[in-house]
Amino acid sequence: MGSQPPASRAALEHLATLDPAALAGLPVSSPLTVRSAAVSAHLLYLGTGGGKLLLFSLQDPSTPEFLRLLPIGATLPVSAIVPLPSVARLLVLADGLLLLADPLLSRPVRRLGSLRSVTAVAARRVVLADPSSCSVAISVGKKLLRVDFTLHDADELDVQTREIASVEGVKALAWVDDSVFVATATGYSLYSSTNGQGVDIFSLPESAGHPRVKPLSGGDEVMLLVDNVGVVVDRFGQPVGSSLVFSTTPDYIAEVFPYVIVAGDSKVDVYRRRNAAHLQTIPVARTGQGVLIVAGDDDGIDTELVVIATTYKVFCYRKVSALEQIKASLRRKNYKEAISLLEEFESDGEISKDMISFVHAQLGFLLFFDLRFEDAVNHFLLSETMQPSEVFPFIMRDPNRWSDLVPRKRYWGLHPPPKPLEEVIDDGLVTVQQALFLKKAGVDTVVDEDFLSNPPSRADLLELAIRNIIRYLCASRMKNLPSPEMEGVDTLLMYLYRALHLVDDMEKLASSQNSCIVDELESLLDDSGHLRTLAFLYGSKGMCSKALSIWRVLARNYSAGLWKDLSENDSCGTLVTKRSGEEIAAVEAAKILKALSDEDLVLEHLGWVADIDQDLAIAVLTSETRENQLSPEKVVASVDAEKVVIHQRYLQWLIEGQGCDDPHYHTSYALSLAKSAIEAVDMESKYRGKDDSEIDSDAQFVYSVRESLQLFLQASDLYDPEDVLDVIAESELWLEKAILYRKMGQENIVLQILALKLEDSEAAEQYCAEIGRDDAYIQLLGLYLDPQNGKEPMFTAAVRLLHNHGESLDPIQVLEVYYFIVA
Repeated sequence: MGSQPPASRAALEHLATLDPAALAGLPVSSPLTVRSAAVSAHLLYLGTGGGKLLLFSLQDPSTPEFLRLLPIGATLPVSAIVPLPSVARLLVLADGLLLLADPLLSRPVRRLGSLRSVTAVAARRVVLADPSSCSVAISVGKKLLRVDFTLHDADELDVQTREIASVEGVKALAWVDDSVFVATATGYSLYSSTNGQGVDIFSLPESAGHPRVKPLSGGDEVMLLVDNVGVVVDRFGQPVGSSLVFSTTPDYIAEVFPYVIVAGDSKVDVYRRRNAAHLQTIPVARTGQGVLIVAGDDDGIDTELVVIATTYKVFCYRKVSALEQIKASLRRKNYKEAISLLEEFESDGEISKDMISFVHAQLGFLLFFDLRFEDAVNHFLLSETMQPSEVFPFIMRDPNRWSDLVPRKRYWGLHPPPKPLEEVIDDGLVTVQQALFLKKAGVDTVVDEDFLSNPPSRADLLELAIRNIIRYLCASRMKNLPSPEMEGVDTLLMYLYRALHLVDDMEKLASSQNSCIVDELESLLDDSGHLRTLAFLYGSKGMCSKALSIWRVLARNYSAGLWKDLSENDSCGTLVTKRSGEEIAAVEAAKILKALSDEDLVLEHLGWVADIDQDLAIAVLTSETRENQLSPEKVVASVDAEKVVIHQRYLQWLIEGQGCDDPHYHTSYALSLAKSAIEAVDMESKYRGKDDSEIDSDAQFVYSVRESLQLFLQASDLYDPEDVLDVIAESELWLEKAILYRKMGQENIVLQILALKLEDSEAAEQYCAEIGRDDAYIQLLGLYLDPQNGKEPMFTAAVRLLHNHGESLDPIQVLEVYYFIVA
């Protein structure tokens, strides 16, 4: 098969090397040859070719302690040791015999029944309901047996044996759940431990090496070895996941999750179980002809120890923790490897959620000090435990308002404490310059090659750093932070926006709900001329008087040309919706005024808003969003008399919208409308020389004004009609006069106006019908026949009247009227 890629990291670290014979105190003339090894909890068992069992304590793995040596027979080489901790026994396979020993080797071994020629043994990998029992599968001759052990009181062991199936030539066994996996020279098969039914998994070619089976942690997967390939199958024999390709055909296989460890060819290789990646090679110098043995605690939970045994030596290794591996990569500034490790351990469940966040934060700080600001903030954002206040020292020098909020975390001590951005960049650039010098001298450095090939400028780095901290703080605003920390986030965010002249972002933050501290920003924004931002900030904090004062100043400055109008920079200046800076100032002020109940403050600023946009002023006065409405008396008194539209619209809202029934305001509204109508009629008479389009527009305006007056005069009964009549007495507003006289009950005058001035026969007849007296029609007839003032009789109107209402008229009265007029 192809060669393995070079190992990139240390997944196992060496703890101790032990000489079993020396620790056991045996003379040099009686050497021990290690043939088997097993680890259970903190105990190490070694079996020798001379029929001895040795026990060592690994309580402190760096200094193994010899505990006991137990001879089992000089002619019985120990080929396998199977710890059975649930029944406090050790199962030993020696020269085809099965022996039982106690875990501390304190008593002589005893044979397990009369079994001979045992070729393989495997304990069941499953958690049983009874913790004081266990089962093993044994291959004896052509039989596959099941042996059940049950531990009773007084350390008595009950042993029950029954046959599972007939199988010949068994080389290795593994038992997972109900399935007993059997390896022979011709292939792999599995058998049910309960009913003995068997099924072939796959066959092996004649050239295949020694078959091996290895149960994997998790309890439902098994590795089947085909030469140097480990095929992983589930408990039903179906392939799962990817196979592991080893660099050599293993003699032994062990597992320390998430690693598979194989021994053979004078080395031990470590692979990641999930993706079969080769991680580490441990060369082992061997003496003698024995095989290289590797063993771990198959029944242990979170086991970390691995034992590598040669003929005469034993080496203890410990799994390097996920954090230690990541930390080692970060020390070398191999960030890609660290990130890969983090993702790997996260997928394997080897690292807690909080620690994942911790590592992301640590990565972020290291990258930040390496001037890789975008990558740094990406990792900051992936950390759920990092506090936004941890970046405050990058923005504002200590001591400051938020110094006490900054947690004194040192992480793994791999980076200096945070300091202002300028210092971080200056120090980083010095490091880059040093790396460039070393590179020219042929010395490798850990500085990013991109920096070395194209060193960035200080200004570019500073802008990049600020933009990325802005990105982090903006994301932090979405979190539920304590009030002091949120104040720091928003205030410092405003600092950074200002540093890059991001005016739109400044105004957006200031005008929205925010936690900015005004005291920290007031002078800064004022001195730098960001008055709009300051006005928005005042407004968002309820400091309305200060906000309105600024908007007033801005409107005045825009109007006077002291400041460049914002709309002049607008490439879309032809749009109808374009607004000048002056108008925008008025709009923003109006937003504040609409919600204010402070009459004095509202009326103080109403005037300049009205000068810019009367509709805005009306909207301020008629706003219903304020808690307490303004005093009508004060409003009417304060409105400029020349701003008739504002006066009228306010009174209209007061009467129609608020249901005001004060006759004073009804009369004031009627008088104002009347004056406007007179002015409109007078203006219309002057426009007769204009073109048709102008005439149509003016006529529409006059119609609108008079319609408003007529509707109000008809609808309201609370105004003083005599006062209104005094205003329009000399005008041509005859319909309005008719409405007023009608309100006063002057029927005769109303009929005269309708019939003679307006010559509206239909309206006159309708009015007679409303009066409800027959003599009203006689009176109308008289007006038609004798209009007076030199006007010709209106015979057509008289005939219409007689035609429409003749039946209800007294003929004698009609004749009397006629003869009276003729005479």
